[in-house]
Amino acid sequence: MNTILLIPTGEGVGLTSACLGMIYALDCKGINAGFLKPFSQIADTTIDRTTTLYSHLFQHKSVEPIIYEKLTQLIALGETDELLEEAVALHRQIAANHDVIIVEGLVPNGQDHFASEINAALAQALDAQVVLVSTADLADPRKTAEKVDAHLRQFGGAASARTTGVLFMRTKGLPEGTAEIPVTLDPSLRLDEKIAEFSKELQRYNRFMGTDDLPIIGLVPFSNILSVPRSLDIASVVDGTWLHEGEAKQRRILHTSLIASDIEAELQKFVAGELIISAAQRTDTLLAASVATSNGIPLAGLVLTEQSAPANNVLEFCQGAIKQGLPILHTPLDTLETAQRLHHFGNEIPVDDTERAEQVTRFVSSHIDNNWLDQHTQNNLHPRLSPSAFRYELVQKSIAAKKRIVLPEGDEPRTVQAAAICQSRGIAHCILLAKPESVAEVAKARGIQLPSDLEIIDPDSIRDQYIEPMVELRKGKLDALQAKAQLQDTVVLGTMMLALDQVDGLVSGAIHTTANTVRPAFQLIKTAPNYSLVSSIFFMLLPDEVYVYGDCAINPDPNAEQLAEIAIQSADSAKAFGLDPRIAMISYSTGTSGTGADVEKVAEATKIAKQRRPDLLIDGPLQYDAASVESVGRQKAPDSQVAGRANVFIFPDLNTGNTTYKAVQRAANVVSVGPMLQGLNKPVNDLSRGALVDDIVFTIALTAIQAKQQD
Repeated sequence: MNTILLIPTGEGVGLTSACLGMIYALDCKGINAGFLKPFSQIADTTIDRTTTLYSHLFQHKSVEPIIYEKLTQLIALGETDELLEEAVALHRQIAANHDVIIVEGLVPNGQDHFASEINAALAQALDAQVVLVSTADLADPRKTAEKVDAHLRQFGGAASARTTGVLFMRTKGLPEGTAEIPVTLDPSLRLDEKIAEFSKELQRYNRFMGTDDLPIIGLVPFSNILSVPRSLDIASVVDGTWLHEGEAKQRRILHTSLIASDIEAELQKFVAGELIISAAQRTDTLLAASVATSNGIPLAGLVLTEQSAPANNVLEFCQGAIKQGLPILHTPLDTLETAQRLHHFGNEIPVDDTERAEQVTRFVSSHIDNNWLDQHTQNNLHPRLSPSAFRYELVQKSIAAKKRIVLPEGDEPRTVQAAAICQSRGIAHCILLAKPESVAEVAKARGIQLPSDLEIIDPDSIRDQYIEPMVELRKGKLDALQAKAQLQDTVVLGTMMLALDQVDGLVSGAIHTTANTVRPAFQLIKTAPNYSLVSSIFFMLLPDEVYVYGDCAINPDPNAEQLAEIAIQSADSAKAFGLDPRIAMISYSTGTSGTGADVEKVAEATKIAKQRRPDLLIDGPLQYDAASVESVGRQKAPDSQVAGRANVFIFPDLNTGNTTYKAVQRAANVVSVGPMLQGLNKPVNDLSRGALVDDIVFTIALTAIQAKQQD
């Protein structure tokens, strides 16, 4: 068992972020990492923040720490041994189900004088490798080295076998962390050259620091990504009452601005992510915020100060902005005190802000030395395809594929942001179909940095060149006038670009229905030579592995031949994305235990699929529990190589498939990627209209990999 104990050199070093980031980096490598915080340092609470965030992010249970009152009581009584025995017992509970355990040490502070001593004893008791977590200032290497040195003595100094590295967080003197949040582990962000330079400076004060004896395993810049609270989080800080909560849970506070002078001189402050603070009687501020919102600028919110809230008729005048989600908060505090309280608002991540926690873990993990992780987590590992590992592999494969993906919804804000991320990370070369000025307007309003090589094509400038080819492709079904009319739809236009091999794939659906996205593909792209139908799969990212569900979006009631084809398509898709497919044909009956037309259809489909593809592991009919639960599979289908071990689930009809995927997704809080269409000559994929930016990024990556697979 590998145990890594992260010990902070003081308060505010980003210990929670460091723990979660290291776990995420391990998870992306398929390593099953658990988390333990043995001791709480907050009185009168039984809920630990890091433990709760870990459970939310990784869908793994941990154990709650020993409460602060018990910790201080046992130390006061001199019963440190009993305290450590309880910590070891908690460690053993987690060790049973994990390959590596990340342990969060105590924070040295003015109150808990025992922290350093207990940390040293804990490292011994758990036989843990120690990583010191500290802040760094590139302009002051001496102070940085001294801070770390003081804590190294507890473990025998820098050359001790127990101390295995230093992780520097919130580093000063570096360019602020990238404005683009990584979609997964992003090795390109690691600052190897800066680490080498800083190591030489540190070695003037400690000759071991930055060497193999005590490597710097990460230099994480300070970043506003790590410090962006939701608008929702500020109400209690300023004793506020929501006049309109709106999208306060989704909007982030990048900056805060006071409105003190005439509104004409303050208009430059009304930008994306800005929290505007103004006296409630300043009706002009409320109207300016309303106009900005109507122009597509997502302000973080509006805080109105002083005793009286604005009159109802003023708020009614701003209904347009309110309907677009502008958060409006009223506080009885004066403007200056409101600003001061918000200035001192802490950087801690609230336990329910999993979106920010995930962004932080990705950012931190991208700065951790991959070689160090390999060296210190290589014993007794059982790598698996975790959700993070699946997404990481997805991004890496799409980067290697180097494909051109057209996005017909080219000025839709989420699509613009996803395209910017994909372009800057090399996930795909994206082509936005939209007027360039429209895209620029969206980017400016949303604070999106558009990469210089992002391709934006005005549909009006190319539409006519596709009329004749479209008539030819649909010979006898439409004329030039009809083709020109249909090409007004950018999804049809993008599909024609794909049909003529000018792009490698298409992603749409953020503002179009599935039918709008899929119908042109059926008409212009058509099915691949080996297939007679198009089907879909979802990748279900369960906590410990990835399942494939098909078909959950396209075919209402496939016959046996079609069901066999769906199984084969799904198996090949699973292989393309790194899964070794074990295919279960799902029914309400296992084997011959039940009868009826539906069971016979599944049995016949299984037979056909086995005949067509003897290289695949396929079994059915299987009930879902017999397919997925090992003990049930052994009992109900003891001779099956699939029962209890399935990772590709083929449902007998759309009713069953769609219901099951949504039930699992919601009830188990499982992330699903898809639907991914399969069986077409060229890749076209549909988005949910509620898709997040990340969803679009991963769908673009999926499409790029499909295009590579079809080469």
